[in-house]
Amino acid sequence: MARLAKIAKTHKKPKFKVRVRNRCRVCGRARGYIRKFQMCRICFRGMALKGEIPGVVKASW
Repeated sequence: MARLAKIAKTHKKPKFKVRVRNRCRVCGRARGYIRKFQMCRICFRGMALKGEIPGVVKASW
């Protein structure tokens, strides 16, 4: 879980646009971010296995 201060800091507009940091919408994690779903890999995997993300199915071949 990310610190509340770090999450609050990302909501403010940075002085320079290259300083923008993508964070998970669910837990606030900054690493392992998947842009298409706007969440980290851990939250993505958990929600995908529960069937909470439409159109995502486990691969099998």
